[in-house]
Amino acid sequence: MVSHLVLVLGDQLSEGLSALRKGNRESDTVVMAEVMEEATYVRHHPKKIALVFAAMRKFAAKLEEDGWTVAYAQLDDTENAGSIVGELLRRAEQTGAQSVICTEPGEWRLINKLTHAPIKTAILPDDRFIASHKDFEAWAEGRKALRMEYFYREMRKRTGLLMEDGEPAGGQWNFDHDNRKPAPGDIDPQGPLRFEVDAVTEEVLALVQARFGNHFGDLRPFRFATTRAQALEALDHFIKHALPRFGDYQDAMLRGEDFLYHALLSPYINIGLLGPLEVCQAAEKAYRDGHAPINAVEGFIRQIIGWREYVRGIYFLEGPDYASRNALKQSRDLPAMYWGGETKMACMEAAVGQTAREAYAHHIQRLMVTGNFALLAGIDPGQVAEWYLEVYADAFEWVEAPNVVGMSQFADGGVIASKPYVSSGAYINRMSDYCKGCAYKVSQKTGEGACPFNTLYWHFLDRHRDRFSGNARMGNMYRTWDRMDEDKRRTVLEDAEAVLARLDAGEVV
Repeated sequence: MVSHLVLVLGDQLSEGLSALRKGNRESDTVVMAEVMEEATYVRHHPKKIALVFAAMRKFAAKLEEDGWTVAYAQLDDTENAGSIVGELLRRAEQTGAQSVICTEPGEWRLINKLTHAPIKTAILPDDRFIASHKDFEAWAEGRKALRMEYFYREMRKRTGLLMEDGEPAGGQWNFDHDNRKPAPGDIDPQGPLRFEVDAVTEEVLALVQARFGNHFGDLRPFRFATTRAQALEALDHFIKHALPRFGDYQDAMLRGEDFLYHALLSPYINIGLLGPLEVCQAAEKAYRDGHAPINAVEGFIRQIIGWREYVRGIYFLEGPDYASRNALKQSRDLPAMYWGGETKMACMEAAVGQTAREAYAHHIQRLMVTGNFALLAGIDPGQVAEWYLEVYADAFEWVEAPNVVGMSQFADGGVIASKPYVSSGAYINRMSDYCKGCAYKVSQKTGEGACPFNTLYWHFLDRHRDRFSGNARMGNMYRTWDRMDEDKRRTVLEDAEAVLARLDAGEVV
C-alpha cells in the first residue's frame, strides 16, 4: 500500500521541493496533473500553458529516472478529473493512499481548495524562497510603512550577496540612479537564449493549439527552455552576453527589440527550474570576476532578492482579499487595445503586440506603459490584474497581484508604493523611441493630436486631489497644476474627458 501521495504543481518543478524531501520514493506516489481548472481559471496565454505543461512532462520523466513512482495525467487523458483535488482523489482511490503531502501553492485560491480537500493534506512551507512567511511578518511588525528598499537590505545581509565586511559592495545599497539610460542606437543585445522544439514539446504545442488556440497571444514560435539544464544554459547566456549592459538600459524601450538586455529568466525561476539564490550568485560572480559592473549586478539582484521576495511577503501578509482591493474606486472596463484591438498610441501598440508575441514584456513596459495608461484612465484594477495574470508567462498570483494591484495601480492604498506610478508622455519619450512616428504628438499638451498620456495625467491628479495633494512626493505636481492658467486647466480636463468618452464608446484611441 502507498503511504502518501506527493503533489507537485506546475510551478513547483524543483528537485529540492519540500514535498519531495518529505516524501519517500520507495513507498509514495508523486501526483502531477495537467488539469482544465488550472489552465482556464483565467485565460492564460497559450505560450504560458505550453511552457508549464512541457516542463511538467519533462520534470515527471526526471523524477521517474530518479526512482519515483509518478502518476501523471495529461490534459487529454480520458480519466482526467479536471481539477487538482479531483486528481488527488482519483489517485488515492487507485493507490489506497490516505493522505497527501504538498508544498504550499502561491495562490490563496488553490491553498483554500487543498486546505478543504476531502483527503488529509499536509501543506509544507515553500522554502525555495529566502524569506519565510514568519521572516517577513517579523520584519513588517511595527513598521509604519513596508518599503521594499529596507527589506532588500535585510536580504542582502542575510544572503551575503554583494556584501564586503558587513557593508554593501561599491559603498551603497542601490545603484538605481545609474540604471535609467535610454537605449543607444548601437545596441547588440543578442537577446535571451532560445531553444528548438523537441518531440515532447511539439506534442504539448499541438494539444495547446487544439484546446486553447482561441486564447490571447501567439503560441508559435515557441522557444522557451523547458528543462533545468536548458534554463541553466539560458542563465549562462545572460550572464555572458547581456548582464554587463543590463543595468544601464534596463528601463529602455525600443521598437523591434522585445528583450534588449533583459534576462527572460523569471518564468524559469517562477516555475522552479532555477533557484533565486543560484541566479543571484551567478550574477555576483560576474561582478567579482570583473565581467559585469556593480550597477548592472546590483540592479539584477535587487529584482530577485528585493522585489521578488518582497511582493511574495506582501501577498501572504495582506491575505486573500488583497487582489480584489480598489482603493481609488476605479471602474472603467479594460479597453480592447489590451487584447490587440486597434490603437493609435505607438507605445501601447508596441507593448501589447510584444506581449501577444512573446508572453513577455519587461518591467517598465508593464509599469509605465500598459499599467500607467490603465491607472490614468481609471480602469478597474481587478480587470487590470486579471489581464496581467493571463498574458505573461511569469505571472502567478503571488507575484502578479502585488506588482499590479499595489505597485502599478495603487489599488492597495499605498501598502507597497508611497505614491502612484503615473507619468505624462514625456517619460515614455525619454526612455523609448515609441513616440517617433506615433499618430499623437508627445510634445503637444492639448488639442487634436495631443498625446493622451498628457491630458490623462493631469485629469488623474485632479480627480484624486483629495487623496494625493498632501503626499510629500506629489506636491510639486500639484503646484505645477495650480500655476496653470484656469482656461488651460479647463481645456486639459475637457480633452481628457473626450479621450475617456472615446474609450467608453469603444472608439479607437
